[in-house]
Amino acid sequence: MNRRAKTGWLAAAMLGLSMQGFSQYRGDDDGILMQQAARRDSAAIADAVNGWWKVSMKDHSSRITWWREAKFGCFIHWGVYSVPGGEWKGKKVGGYAEHLMRKEKISRKEYEEKLIRTFNPTEFDAEAWVKLIKEAGMKYLVITAKHHDGVAMYPSAIGDYTIACSAFPRDPMQELADACKRHGIRFGFYYSHAFDWEHPDAPGNDWDYNNPGGDKNLFGGTNWYDHHPELVPKAVKYVNEKSIPQIRELLKKYHPDIIWFDTPHKLPLSENIRILQAIREVDPGVVVNGRLARSAAVSFGDYKNTADRPTEFYPVEGDWEAIPTTNESYGYSRFDDSHKPLGFFIQLMAKAAAKGGNLLMNIGPMGNGLIDPRDTLILHGIGQWMSKYGESIYGTTALNRHEQYWGVMTRKGAQEYLHVFHWPANGRLVVNGISEIKNAALLGNRELLQVKKIAPARWEIVVPAVAPDPYNSVVKITTTGGEEPVMPRLLATSGQANTLLAFDAEQQGKGWAYGDGKAAKYYVHRWSSPTQALRWQVSTTEAVRYKVKIKYAADAGTEGVYRVLADGKGGEYVVKPAAKGESIVEQELEDISLAPGNHVLQIAPVRITGKELMKLFEITLTPAGRQ
Repeated sequence: MNRRAKTGWLAAAMLGLSMQGFSQYRGDDDGILMQQAARRDSAAIADAVNGWWKVSMKDHSSRITWWREAKFGCFIHWGVYSVPGGEWKGKKVGGYAEHLMRKEKISRKEYEEKLIRTFNPTEFDAEAWVKLIKEAGMKYLVITAKHHDGVAMYPSAIGDYTIACSAFPRDPMQELADACKRHGIRFGFYYSHAFDWEHPDAPGNDWDYNNPGGDKNLFGGTNWYDHHPELVPKAVKYVNEKSIPQIRELLKKYHPDIIWFDTPHKLPLSENIRILQAIREVDPGVVVNGRLARSAAVSFGDYKNTADRPTEFYPVEGDWEAIPTTNESYGYSRFDDSHKPLGFFIQLMAKAAAKGGNLLMNIGPMGNGLIDPRDTLILHGIGQWMSKYGESIYGTTALNRHEQYWGVMTRKGAQEYLHVFHWPANGRLVVNGISEIKNAALLGNRELLQVKKIAPARWEIVVPAVAPDPYNSVVKITTTGGEEPVMPRLLATSGQANTLLAFDAEQQGKGWAYGDGKAAKYYVHRWSSPTQALRWQVSTTEAVRYKVKIKYAADAGTEGVYRVLADGKGGEYVVKPAAKGESIVEQELEDISLAPGNHVLQIAPVRITGKELMKLFEITLTPAGRQ
């Protein structure tokens, strides 16, 4: 099939995807509107994949090379909302602090008078920010040039909702761009292209205006543009008057390396694609994240975005990025003390690199221009670890399907890095799935460690009794550089528990979906067919009895009976629906005994009597004694 035929086929396939699901409405008014919307978006998709977007992707590899190597960046949410920091008129406002305007329904006029005009971050020091970020080991910086409140955090020539109207006489975006250039940090912007609470024609503000896209769910709610296409020209007017002009302004004035978008669902896909086309016309070399324009068939960005605030990562093919926060709010909140421990971020970074992804870690500076001291402590701690072990993160690639009970692995050519979260108490680190180890050493130490092959593609490395790092000690091994075999996961037979994530399971049957990876959603779900099952191939070096615990989420639609099987044998257990909302269930199951060798652990439905069986997080096997 030639290229023209391929792109033509792709456009036709996407038209089919976008039309799929609307045929049952054929003949009624709602169905006609849906079909018209599908044709509108499909025309924009076809124009892109057969034209300008196809051309732009010829330079994709060179455009994204620096991003692939960087691995670790800093996301900064900073705006006029950082001054109140989650407080309004003496009242604590929960949730995202940067959503203050929406949550408190602050009028455009009052927001301007009380926040924009008084904004004066006299302690802001771009040089200090960038030095701190660089010392933390971060290689790129993305800052909010305009968030959902519509305020340009630079002296924009477009509109009057900018910090040019504030008491602050400087351009913080220019100062940050200059500081990043001096220190070798890639620089970029977050721009809220679709969600804008100040513009009378933009989606989002339904307290000052009668606009769709807000909390009132006016005009059909989320897909307002499909239910009410007569409102689309109003949104197009906003995109033409503000969104595209300001994006072009940012590209031409600051020449960012990356530009970052979110909430594309507030606009029709056709408008998101049009914005991306405008970007490519101005700067073909700028990296664009994956949340601006994407359909069921095509992601038009340079890489994919996964979860906000993740704890685990679901499988993703290709380039991807996740966005953890130091606490739970993106903008500064004086009340949010939910900062994660340092070890969480150090291990999360290794987990992301082991699966081929980047971390863009968010901080929320204070309204006076200083970095929150709670964030500073975390950044300093990460920086100390990265100064010793950064080699095991930067420029590495994934080692897929190489789960280890003690941690994760990354790779750079013939060098592989063992990120050991659980240091072996007996001084014997067993590594599974490596064809040949030529030598091994603690990263940063030239003294070679003793290495012994104990089985095909299985090795034992003698390590010091005490872990070099309390969170993630790295052992560097030299291999042949060839393809590594995929082996059954080796289980620990004493001491620590073995956690088998549903994200890492082999899926049988169709229809599965992944949760987004957050603390309450790192599960596999849509388990609605008796043909669906999850399985893990595991191995043990000796006969061991394991205590078994399962963790899953249940809601009003989860109900049924399941069986946990080890080599085809096991007991049956009941899933009951939750009385209210979604609850997390942790249940002790019957012990299982495994002989030395390879085994298959499986969880399968006996019967599903609800909408789905369960939403599975993990199964934990804790050694309970040798047989």
